[in-house]
Amino acid sequence: MKILDITYVALFAAFMGVLGMIPPIMLSFTPVSITLQTLGVLLAGGVLGARRGAWSMTIFLLLVAAGAPLLSGGRGGLGVFFGPSAGYLISWPITAFCVGYLISRFSKLRFWRILLINLTVGIFLVYLIGIPVQAFIMHLPLIKTIQISLVYIPGDALKATIASYLTYRLLKAPAIKRNFHKNVETL
Repeated sequence: MKILDITYVALFAAFMGVLGMIPPIMLSFTPVSITLQTLGVLLAGGVLGARRGAWSMTIFLLLVAAGAPLLSGGRGGLGVFFGPSAGYLISWPITAFCVGYLISRFSKLRFWRILLINLTVGIFLVYLIGIPVQAFIMHLPLIKTIQISLVYIPGDALKATIASYLTYRLLKAPAIKRNFHKNVETL
């Protein structure tokens, strides 16, 4: 990994920490709060690409596991990986990788394509991994957990839209565009 790659990875891991400083919105019927950190996951994948985006989320989660209170609400430590939001956290590197990989495959960058990827793949992956783990940890039926999680859809759609717009604008910037397309990963 080059110095520039390491810098980008560290920058987005730090950005996730900044997003964690914004207080969560707690809901009375579920222990999983509404945070802005999903926005950071989608941005990391979209702007950094698959490999660097996944690395940034992995580094961030390692810092959280080490006890850094970087999650929304000042949470950190190994305990968060055994709570109701554990699946959502685990999904972050996977989501960043998939979003980054798919966006890098577009020959022509369009806002609506990025938005489609963020909504269908990005948010879907977070839910696909997060909801079953939440159901398991809370000892709830999966269908009940899905019903509870419907409350997150409007906010996540808004976060995906903001992330798509920012990704589109950042990747259109000459310096970032040149670097991003030069370092597109191949699998």
